[in-house]
Amino acid sequence: MTEAWRPDDEDGSRRGSSGPVRVRVPAKINLHLGVGPLRPDGYHELNTVYHAISIHDELTARRGDTLTLTMEGEGTGELALDESNLVIRAARALAAYTGLPAHARLHLRKQIPLAGGLAGGSADAAATLVACDTLWGTGLSRDELAAIAAGLGSDVPFLIHGGTALGTSRGEAVSPVLARPVSWHWVVAVADGGISTPAAYAELDRLRDTGAAPEPLGSTDELLAALRQHDPGVLAGALGNDLEAAALSIRPSLAATLSAGTQAGALAGIVSGSGPTCVFLATDARHAERVAAGLTAAGVCRAVRTAHGPVPGARVG
Repeated sequence: MTEAWRPDDEDGSRRGSSGPVRVRVPAKINLHLGVGPLRPDGYHELNTVYHAISIHDELTARRGDTLTLTMEGEGTGELALDESNLVIRAARALAAYTGLPAHARLHLRKQIPLAGGLAGGSADAAATLVACDTLWGTGLSRDELAAIAAGLGSDVPFLIHGGTALGTSRGEAVSPVLARPVSWHWVVAVADGGISTPAAYAELDRLRDTGAAPEPLGSTDELLAALRQHDPGVLAGALGNDLEAAALSIRPSLAATLSAGTQAGALAGIVSGSGPTCVFLATDARHAERVAAGLTAAGVCRAVRTAHGPVPGARVG
């Protein structure tokens, strides 16, 4: 049984924010996504290296008498704002953990595409936990918030912390990757529409059952060693994603996007997560702009953005 939060104040009052709380939260990409067999609980065993990049959603939390959610930006009119939304679920999970009423007026400004392989929904859940923790004055640690986050989705704990991290189990067990700080530069090709994450995993299982999938990636050792060398050329050779074959099977047009990025001069390109977003590694910011221009001219995706990483996870301010 989870112990409810109890306020530190002797008179039993709780502290919180009387004004709005704004939290920025990044998208994530997977530098390595090794997918193991299906587990009895319905998830796949994962070995992944998460990397937070500078494309952000913003969640604002204000005091309210009920729990409400409004939004603007990417996915407006498409994303349900009811109890199925991860933002609402995250607020209710924190309220249940702390024994507080789930009262807040939440507003989401989205830049991270829906179902794009960038963990936009998970990012918004992480932002909600951080925002409501501040709004309600619950005073939980990042590790406590990450423990709540694990019940909401495999990527949510990472987006509480951000940076670059190793994810194991179903991805929710997160350990920071300790390396000398270095900034990596990325070009992000946003596709029309999305790919359902469960559909991508199901397609990978089908491809493996029929012998049509590439050999699994396995260990993250090569990728972690590449990060320590601080050489974009070395990192380019270590990037990998077992779900890429599934994404290409579901959306064959992604092959043209990957090819266009390489032709535009990218060091390497992979499908991000379950897709359909593709990400390309550049040597520096100027090189990223040139690759982005080439991808834009090729007309193989809905939008092109440049980004850098790693960046922090969900943060107030």
